[in-house]
Amino acid sequence: MKPIWLAMLVAASLASGAFSVEALAAPPKKKVVVVKKHKHVRVSAKSVRHLRTPSAVSHAKGLALKSSSALVLDPITGAVLYEKNSNSVVPIASITKLMTAMVTLDASPDLGDTLTVSAEDVDTLKGTHSRLRVGTRLTREEMLHLALMSSENRAAAALSRYYPGGREAFIAAMNRKAQELGLNDTRFADPTGLTAANVSSAHDLVKMVGAAYEYPLIREFSTSPERRVAIAGRMQTFRNTNSLVKNRDWEIGLQKTGYINEAGKCLVMHTWLNSKPIIIVLLDSWGKLTRIADANRVKRWVESAALIRASAG
Repeated sequence: MKPIWLAMLVAASLASGAFSVEALAAPPKKKVVVVKKHKHVRVSAKSVRHLRTPSAVSHAKGLALKSSSALVLDPITGAVLYEKNSNSVVPIASITKLMTAMVTLDASPDLGDTLTVSAEDVDTLKGTHSRLRVGTRLTREEMLHLALMSSENRAAAALSRYYPGGREAFIAAMNRKAQELGLNDTRFADPTGLTAANVSSAHDLVKMVGAAYEYPLIREFSTSPERRVAIAGRMQTFRNTNSLVKNRDWEIGLQKTGYINEAGKCLVMHTWLNSKPIIIVLLDSWGKLTRIADANRVKRWVESAALIRASAG
């Protein structure tokens, strides 16, 4: 009975225009193929609206997240599936690096150029550790990869310093890009997210994630499990800060983690649940594994809600 029921459900959905063929197609196992096959949808302020169907309202009551601020959104319809303090303006830590990557790529730089880590790239605010010692030479492409995948602060700092006009011009470009995207709650003061002055809201971040998803390299680099690079003549392995990218139960097209004391643990993802794209924003989680646990709660909730709706139909 299952295949017959599923076929009837798909046919009814297509007939009503509720879903696109791309949204209904199950994502393949390889991430690189996934991001090429699925339709890329930019989320604008106008497209974000509350889902008011009775089923969504009732199922939302069954989802309890530990993150202080959260938003779960369908980027195709703009429907908000779940929200919690989504308009609160809070520090976003290294979620910042998604904007850093977009501004870097918008300048159409030569990704093969060699960048050198300098004393200006050292974190004197939080005193964070980095394996990229002063004098480390990597290509711009390697710096971008490490900034997105491993949240390397010195890599992000170096990218901004090599921007036309330097770091000051880079930060100005970050804020200008934010305004162009309609991110009215968002402000940037540095390219790493180490400062609590980098702020946004979950409502804004779903739009920023949607915009970043339009960049193939950001999708690829942010979801890479690991990368080996030569530093001072020795090969070193850098790994993704998000353990879910290696979890076979997840299909993640873009992600970024973040943490500073003022922001708590943060996580944003563009993923597929029930073969449909979903954007998840989780901010200010304090437990060591809370943001991952919250992401799994969202996954189970969306999947169970779909089963309930299907059974009712």
